[in-house]
Amino acid sequence: MRTHDRHVFMCVGPRCTENGVQAQAVFEHMGREIDAHPDLCVKRTRTHCMVACRNEGPIVVVYPEGVWYRRVDEAAAGRIVAEHLIGGAEVTDLIFHRIGEGDTIVADHDIT
Repeated sequence: MRTHDRHVFMCVGPRCTENGVQAQAVFEHMGREIDAHPDLCVKRTRTHCMVACRNEGPIVVVYPEGVWYRRVDEAAAGRIVAEHLIGGAEVTDLIFHRIGEGDTIVADHDIT
């Protein structure tokens, strides 16, 4: 197995995502974004329901940080790759949970 610094899990449904096919497309898009940076040592794994998102899927979880991102579409996936995986800065407006901190409160006006 190739050595990696981070492990990214992405839920592709079917429980909370409105369109599992679309979630799969986002998973593949994120893979292309990661593969475009051969020096990036990231393992990517597709999962089914993680039973944590409260209908805000698809969810992406980045380890070892333990950061959970919500409502990940292709644009959000690109931001996670560019800002978090490459740049080292969490994409705070997409986070809904961090391991060890409990849930981040999501205001009603933030949910679209």
